[in-house]
Amino acid sequence: MTQVLGEFIKALREADVRISPSEVIDAEAVLGLVGYEDRMLLAHGLSQALAKSDADKEAFWDVFDRFFAFAPFTPPEPANSAAGNCDAEEQGPDDQADGDDEEAGVTGMASSGGSGQGSGKATGKGEGKPGDKAGGDQDAGMFGAEGESLTMAEELAQLLEAGDAAHLALRLAEAAQQAGLSDIRFFTQRGMYQWRILQLMGSEELGRWIDQAEGGSNAAAAARATRLRGLRAGLHEQVREYVETQMQLFAGNEGRRLREDMLASQRIGLIERSDMQIMQGLVRKMAKRLVSLHSRRRTKARRGTLDARRTIRANIQFEGVPFHTIWKRTKVDRPRVMLICDVSGSVAQVSRFLLLFLHSLHEVLPEVRSFAFSSNLGEVTELFDNYPPDVAMGRTLQRFGGSTDYGHAFRDFEQLALDDVDRRTTVIILGDARNNNGDPRADILQTIQQRAKRVLFLNPEHRSRWGSGDSVMPIYAAYCNRSISCGSLKELERVVTDLLRTAA
Repeated sequence: MTQVLGEFIKALREADVRISPSEVIDAEAVLGLVGYEDRMLLAHGLSQALAKSDADKEAFWDVFDRFFAFAPFTPPEPANSAAGNCDAEEQGPDDQADGDDEEAGVTGMASSGGSGQGSGKATGKGEGKPGDKAGGDQDAGMFGAEGESLTMAEELAQLLEAGDAAHLALRLAEAAQQAGLSDIRFFTQRGMYQWRILQLMGSEELGRWIDQAEGGSNAAAAARATRLRGLRAGLHEQVREYVETQMQLFAGNEGRRLREDMLASQRIGLIERSDMQIMQGLVRKMAKRLVSLHSRRRTKARRGTLDARRTIRANIQFEGVPFHTIWKRTKVDRPRVMLICDVSGSVAQVSRFLLLFLHSLHEVLPEVRSFAFSSNLGEVTELFDNYPPDVAMGRTLQRFGGSTDYGHAFRDFEQLALDDVDRRTTVIILGDARNNNGDPRADILQTIQQRAKRVLFLNPEHRSRWGSGDSVMPIYAAYCNRSISCGSLKELERVVTDLLRTAA
């Protein structure tokens, strides 16, 4: 795979386009067929190989336009250049001698390089013959004696003075590639990469020569150094803008990912209301990933493993060559989930995201029934199936909000849905088990456990607080298959992942 294609795919992945290794191979084959000559043909070919959904295609075209945007490099004209031109026009015959001396000084830096020429031939290390002009020798001493460094700075100075935008842009791109700019991740790294690129382009060595020439006795070299200082400042601005653009391309979503990771690990009860929209998007993203993963697992489980004995028997007529393969069929037992959520003020936010999480998994968990309570309990499955989460949660709180009474809620569940609990049913209870010193009715929970496949109790409080005050969590834990401290989105994801894994 070419480095250009690899960096383009890295930029696509940064834009949340999921690309598998097989799709990378397809993209490489497309690139081998169409090449880089025709921009639109390349774009459409890579789009067919890498972008799958409408959202992927939209992201693809945005990244493609930015990645292959060959912005012109426009080195600025130094402020004193116009004045210099006017002075040259007004120069009279009496000043011609001074002009000759200045011309010698202007060419002095180039003649001291490995490719330049003075009054005698210059060697590859900038050493002139004794007959060279004093100005050229002085420039050579200021500029340095190392061949490679001298060549980089000399070429950069010549490109800046000539205004060669194409070669400057090419040199900038090569330096960015050598510096590994595509690996940038945080805005704090911008200065580091800008310094690396300028160093690789020869700007640091050029800056040293400028400082020495401006403080020297050669007026011509000092004048040239002043002009180059302005051009070099413009180069630094161009490099800074280039690094900014590449950071947006390769690390534009890094800040969002860090924030999402922080929110997923933070206890849900402490999350600000302004972050709720991000949290809902994060829940949907987690649910989509789990659906994709466990849909593949179900397909594999449904087909089962190869039945070697029946395959051999079926292919006896072909002398044992397995033209017809026979697979062991396995029955996939999709679980039925009953979710009982405490929606009182202390745990309402956690209930909101668990309800959203489970109802986003309808492709792999089609049989989810949801119940909400504070004291009275009722079914809210249709609310979360038919309305947005905010609307559904608002209506749920209006109907079932109030002071908490787990005993009353279990009695309501016994009347509404206990007969529907069987050995395929997983019952998930979400709440803090703080019963306001009422009757916990643990006998009903015991009956639920005896009928169900398993009972999970998710408590957003830390285990150290279970049993303190009016908490009856230790009583309920005796009749649950698992009691889990679950207060963050990542912990909810682990619970749901475990539920789906045991269902496959």
